Amino acid sequence: MSKHDSKSEENKVTESAPIKAHEFDSHFKYEITEEHGGEKLKHCFQCGTCTSDCPIARFSDSYRPRTLIRMALLGLKDRVLSSETLWLCAACFTCTDRCPQDIEVASIIRILRNAAVHRGGIPLIFKELGSSILETGIAYRIPELRLKKRETTGLPQLPKSNPEDIAKLAKATGFSKLLKRNEKT
Repeated sequence: MSKHDSKSEENKVTESAPIKAHEFDSHFKYEITEEHGGEKLKHCFQCGTCTSDCPIARFSDSYRPRTLIRMALLGLKDRVLSSETLWLCAACFTCTDRCPQDIEVASIIRILRNAAVHRGGIPLIFKELGSSILETGIAYRIPELRLKKRETTGLPQLPKSNPEDIAKLAKATGFSKLLKRNEKT
């Protein structure tokens, strides 16, 4: 068994481990309902429409919006905020559009992601994208070779970004501070 296999096996055991009484936070669902978009969380009756219509769930064995919502309802705060699957949502809002209870499932997932970030639980890829945006003004660094290829094929130059303005905005919103705090974890 490779390192990757043993690590994924380890994660599966952790995620599916029996729930202990001390893991329940009965106030967690109320914290979510106080946030914009989370007001109707307690209306969920676990019909599964969010998962059955989700384009990501169709191609993932682990991503289930219904499971994330259930974990939030049960107060499994630590489990849901540390879940890797929380970050798989594409924010397409299909779940929200199809929910028979008009629950803003995608917004609840956004709320959960924000809470995870504030706890220091932001995945490496998002840290890298955030750092790139702050440094260059664009999410993905474009290799010099690709820029030269554009020039030789007659394509126009890419628009210039303005990292100074982005840095001001990131500072004003607290994003740069949040990113620096998460870089340490």
